[in-house]
Amino acid sequence: MSNLADARRRIADNVAEVRQRMAEAARRSGRTADDVLLVAVTKYVGVEIMRLLIDAGCLALGESRPQDLWAKADAIADMPVQWHMIGHLQRNKIRRTWPRLSWLHSVDSQRLLVALDREAAARSEPLPVLLEVNVSGDRDKTGFACDEVAALAHQLGQWPHLEIAGLMAMSALESNAESARQDFAQLRALRDALQPQCPPGIVLRHLSMGMSRDYEVAIEEGATMVRIGSALLEGVLA
Repeated sequence: MSNLADARRRIADNVAEVRQRMAEAARRSGRTADDVLLVAVTKYVGVEIMRLLIDAGCLALGESRPQDLWAKADAIADMPVQWHMIGHLQRNKIRRTWPRLSWLHSVDSQRLLVALDREAAARSEPLPVLLEVNVSGDRDKTGFACDEVAALAHQLGQWPHLEIAGLMAMSALESNAESARQDFAQLRALRDALQPQCPPGIVLRHLSMGMSRDYEVAIEEGATMVRIGSALLEGVLA
């Protein structure tokens, strides 16, 4: 992209197109655009491009690595954004990540639940979290297996200082949009099966699923959060 003005225009156009497609997919699932949150993934961009995304209305930003989230959150501390951690969070990075975080999508073990609940209790502030599920069974992915998270449902009250608000998943690494539909439908069905088994006060409202290649079918299958990077940055990054 030749200059910042061109980048601004292209990002604004990309965001508008993605939001239009999100709204159309939401209508196909009997919902509205307001029912689905766009999380703009900033994994490969610097501060200037992040600010252009924010100017285009992307106020929820997602990062995969804690160190990157720390640096970027500090660099745009003047901007009105929510930070979503969408990658693996090591327990030894919880304390430094916490003050910058609005949502954690990727809780992938009971040990992490215990550590997060302890931190929440010490700070006297809840943190909305999602349980990451490896619905596709890919060996290279983190996350609970479907049977593991099913067995965990009745225990979720053990971590009272967390707001356990739903599930998160990625489609199979080699999938296309339509083949991903099965993974997304499986996550929704798992959520629906788990909810009656959860203790009072645990409401699994959210499904974080869908990225640039498959966010429309994810929304059709019930996503309430989609994590989109490359579709917002098309024509901007070399």
